[in-house]
Amino acid sequence: MLIAKVIGTTVSTIKDEKLHGRKLLILRQTDETGAPSGKPYVAVDTVDAGIGDLVLTAAGSSARQTNITKDTPVDAVIMSIIDSLEVDGKVVFRKS
Repeated sequence: MLIAKVIGTTVSTIKDEKLHGRKLLILRQTDETGAPSGKPYVAVDTVDAGIGDLVLTAAGSSARQTNITKDTPVDAVIMSIIDSLEVDGKVVFRKS
């Protein structure tokens, strides 16, 4: 699992039929405090996340294990919106 921040949306009118009706969001991997640490990538949203949300994602074959993405050509999925993160006993992120 990776921590990422939703930084945008993408629209694709022509796509694989298994992706019709699926929201595609642009994410950027972050460290445990929410600071950007990776390249942007696109993931299928299964939890109604929005821009600015910190989320947990799965990639590769694990991304195809949700009810929504099973047998679908995806490489990344948003599976959780993070409410808070605690590292070494200190809360480093709390959703406002």
